[in-house]
Amino acid sequence: MTILQAIILGIVQGLTEYVPVSSSAHLILVPWLFGWNNAAITSLPFDVALHMGTLLAVLAYFAGDWVRLIRAGVVSIIERRVGNDPDRRLAWLIIIGCIPGGIAGLLGESAIEHWFHQPNVPIRPAALLLMAGIIALLGLLLYLADRASGHERPLASLSLKDAIVVGLAQALAVFPGVSRSGSTITAGLGLGLKREAAARYSFLLSAPIVAGAGAKSLLDLLGTNLPAADFAIFLAGFLAAAVSGYLTIRALLGYLQKHSAALFVYYRWALAVLIVVVVLARG
Repeated sequence: MTILQAIILGIVQGLTEYVPVSSSAHLILVPWLFGWNNAAITSLPFDVALHMGTLLAVLAYFAGDWVRLIRAGVVSIIERRVGNDPDRRLAWLIIIGCIPGGIAGLLGESAIEHWFHQPNVPIRPAALLLMAGIIALLGLLLYLADRASGHERPLASLSLKDAIVVGLAQALAVFPGVSRSGSTITAGLGLGLKREAAARYSFLLSAPIVAGAGAKSLLDLLGTNLPAADFAIFLAGFLAAAVSGYLTIRALLGYLQKHSAALFVYYRWALAVLIVVVVLARG
């Protein structure tokens, strides 16, 4: 059963990491709704495994982009010039955009862990209601940004100011319910980017942050003794997150080329209502 739960949570992570509905909220809600309290699937190593799975997905999907951007970034350092090369500009705009999120993660991680991620401790009703409010509010902001946006700007038009604004939006993703992709796509739409361009920059921007957070978590795990039986659970979650994450990225980029973000807005509002109803019903 634990392996099955790990696969389900891996699929949940892959489906929700890049869709603007908040993966962190879903990883809290699914075990809470179904009463799953196994120590392995609520542990930091399992969380790291899931995020490494979706990191692999975004690295694999954009492999050609990453090779081109890394090469352009290195050359810009060697030549000490960015110029008008779009790949050099984008490489540095990704780095700049990651700075606010990295700072927020370092400063806010402990407080967020205390409220939402204490192992083997049931999440408090007040925290769930707060998360429901955050989910609904971000849904409203996404709705307004999508409606107001001209959807005319391509990714190549991204400026330094745009990167800072989207980076600040990504910093808000430290709160479960905000969604890293939700906040950054919302910011991108608010800046007038095309939907697909906003999503593409959001996905590229997420990789360094997730990689950095994963590296920090792995360092925190050094010296700890992990039960050998748990490795199968971690591997199952990792693979499920990687495969579902890859498929989700491909599907979402295609969807946003032809459709609005309304589906995700309505989902967020329905999810917020569900959380409130279940919290009140459980009293």
